Amino acid sequence: MSLAGLYYYFESKERLLYLIQKHTFATIVQRLKTRLEGVSDPELRIRIFILNHLEYFLANQSAMKALSHEDEVLKNGFGAEVAAIKREYYRICVGLLDELKRERGLQFSTRLAVLSLFGMMNWIYTWHKPRVDADADSIACEMGDLFLRGVMASGKKRGDGR
Repeated sequence: MSLAGLYYYFESKERLLYLIQKHTFATIVQRLKTRLEGVSDPELRIRIFILNHLEYFLANQSAMKALSHEDEVLKNGFGAEVAAIKREYYRICVGLLDELKRERGLQFSTRLAVLSLFGMMNWIYTWHKPRVDADADSIACEMGDLFLRGVMASGKKRGDGR
C-alpha cells in the first residue's frame, strides 16, 4: 500500500500520527507496569525500565523514528492526550530514581539523571545496526551499568560542599 493509500483510511496525517504515538506510549507504559509488579529492588526496577524501553524501541524502529521527528506536530487535543501518557512515563522513571536515591542515600538531580537516561536510550535508533550491534538485552545491561554506576558514583554524599 502506498503512503497516499494509507492516508485514505484516516481523516488526516495528524490523526494517524496521533494513533501511532498513543498506541506506542500506552503500550510501553503498560508493559513497564506489568514488568515492575512484585519487584522491590530499586536498581533492578531501573534496569527493567531500561530493558523495557530498549526492547520496544529496537523492535519498532520505524515507529520510533517517526515519533522522534514528529514529536511536536500534534494539535487539536491530540497532543494533550499523548503528552499526558508521556508525562506518566517520565514520572514513573522519576519515581524509580527517587527510590534508588532514598535506599542508597544518594544526592543527585533526579531530573538531570532521568533526562540523561532518556537521551541515552532515545538516540539508539540513530546508531543501532542489528547485524553489528548487540540485542536489546545486552545493550540494556550495558546501558544500565553505565547509567547506574554514574549516578551512584556522582550521587554519593560529598564532604566538599557539592
